[in-house]
Amino acid sequence: MQTVNAVLRFIDQLNEWVGRVLALSILLMFVLVVTEVVRRYFFNSPTVWGNELVQLLFGAYVILSGGHILKHNGHVNVDIFYARFSARTKAVLDIFTFLLFFLFCGMLLLYGGQLAWESLSTWEHSQSAWNPPVYPFKLMIPLGALLLLLQGTAKLIRDIIILVTGQELEGTGPAEKEAL
Repeated sequence: MQTVNAVLRFIDQLNEWVGRVLALSILLMFVLVVTEVVRRYFFNSPTVWGNELVQLLFGAYVILSGGHILKHNGHVNVDIFYARFSARTKAVLDIFTFLLFFLFCGMLLLYGGQLAWESLSTWEHSQSAWNPPVYPFKLMIPLGALLLLLQGTAKLIRDIIILVTGQELEGTGPAEKEAL
């Protein structure tokens, strides 16, 4: 059980680290947008690359943040009913819906991976005046799907343990999760 706990903690820490890096990227995007607005409206000298770079960075931010959001239970849920259920009932529902989650992540990995591979194999660039490479950003699609799938699998394991034992795994309670 210690090995399972160590693997679950590693997945949590990985997605927590990715989430913290992504949080810092928001500052970069903020600076880029403010710079673009100032250049455009105060100096009448917009950049060719500013808006496109922010769009590419934000796309990577969105796709990579899925695992971190799942770790903190931030995805959409019908809490009006779900919050009233016992831990075991929640675990049963989560285990049942994991099949849909797995299919979603599988499709995202499969088709996102194909899209990323095609982009990488042709060294794809955008067709704008700036013409940056887009393949690094498309590679974020299968990576984000993998991070989400790992966190979802960790949640599934925790739900199975709750269903079987009636209690959370040692060291993965709310206080420990927030400390990561």
